[in-house]
Amino acid sequence: MSEASARVADATGNWVDTHAPQWSRPYLRLSRFDRPIGSWLLLMPCLWSAALAAGVAHDIRQLPFVIVLFLIGAFVMRGAGCTWNDITDRDLDAKVERTRSRPLPSGQVTVTPALLFVVAQALVGLVVLLQFNRFAIATGIASLIIVAVYPFMKRITWWPQVVLGLAFSWGALMGFAVILGRIDLTALSLYAGSIAWVIGYDTIYAHQDSEDDALIGIKSTARLFGARTHRALVVFYTLAVVLIGAALLLAGARWPAWIGLAAFALHLAWQIRRLDIADPELCKRVFHSNREAGLLLFAGLLVDAVLRAGV
Repeated sequence: MSEASARVADATGNWVDTHAPQWSRPYLRLSRFDRPIGSWLLLMPCLWSAALAAGVAHDIRQLPFVIVLFLIGAFVMRGAGCTWNDITDRDLDAKVERTRSRPLPSGQVTVTPALLFVVAQALVGLVVLLQFNRFAIATGIASLIIVAVYPFMKRITWWPQVVLGLAFSWGALMGFAVILGRIDLTALSLYAGSIAWVIGYDTIYAHQDSEDDALIGIKSTARLFGARTHRALVVFYTLAVVLIGAALLLAGARWPAWIGLAAFALHLAWQIRRLDIADPELCKRVFHSNREAGLLLFAGLLVDAVLRAGV
């Protein structure tokens, strides 16, 4: 197989294709290091909760170390989750134009090495998790159940994005578990708001494959909403802003956090206005922009935490 044919169709021209050692490229593609947007989106709720919990504690001394660990954990656990997803979806991926060039359906990697790679990544994630308190360790391990079942949801429900939201928003609980040693109503409200956000942006993402998904019987909120997607996004993005706002209110957040939330809300409104579900490339760009939306909110929460700590 030529190197050009080994590249993944929707992730060409990245550092994996051009600079990574040849032997490592299929594994880096399995873990999506050639397109890290999912890792950033997994990280966002972790950053939000860590900053908000530090603000509640009026203490940011742990925050830099926690952020670094969350960064490492988000990238390796997203890699493990994507590898597991590709193992379970290898036959379906072979039928979709955008995914048939992935390492498993294209034959770059076989199932046994891919499973071993899942274990290796999970072990790195475990090392990260063991740096935290016992409650946080137990909370982190509990998320693996959702991660394990998610790939099968698109076969049985029109709402797989909800299950993805449960998994990708887990970090909203982890920051409170790590810094405060508890999960309270503030954390749960942040978690619920993040789930609504994930449902919204993954609906946008799923519109890239809606035609192929219809042909092979894969369910998604993109197919469920269809032409009503813009209205659905208004509902879910509004829920996200309201629920995250409730978390800020419960946490006693100050003005920088509210400015961050306002910037986040404006970005989500821009996404809805910009989106054209008939344009897969535009769907991809709008989906990617959610990293910037998440960072806007994090910036406000971080400044709030610093001010409340009296630094």
